[in-house]
Formats: sequence, structure tokens, C-alpha cells
Amino acid sequence: MNKSYIFAGIALLVLLSCGDSADSRFDSGYSDGYASGYNTVCKIRATMIEGDWDDKNYSRGYNAGRIDGSAACKAERN
Repeated sequence: MNKSYIFAGIALLVLLSCGDSADSRFDSGYSDGYASGYNTVCKIRATMIEGDWDDKNYSRGYNAGRIDGSAACKAERN
């Protein structure tokens, strides 16, 4: 029985580690965009970003994050 549990645990870890790279690229872009939008509107500082504009998922995430980051700064100001 113990070998079955060990095998099942290893199989679960392998499956969980297989993420979708498109989601990862979107998330990376979103994070960069959010920081950029927030910092630009709040006039905090320049933001270093990856800027992988050739990746459509990164670009979509960046644009969505920039909108949300800008809105978050504006909401905090009110």
C-alpha cells in the first residue's frame, strides 16, 4: 500500500508542475503592466519591466495589468 501512495504523490506533483506557458506569460505581463500603470499614475518611479512585446500573451497581460494598476492608484487617491 505504501508504494501506491508514494507513486500517486509523485504523479500528482508531476501533473501539478505542468503549467500552461501561455498563462505564465500572461501573468508575467500582467504583473509588469500593473506595476507600470500604478507607478506611472502615482508618479512613484520608473519601472523596470521585461517588455516581451513579441509574445502576444505577455502583451495582453501587460495591457490588462496597466489598466488595473492605473485604476488602483486612482482609487487610493480618492
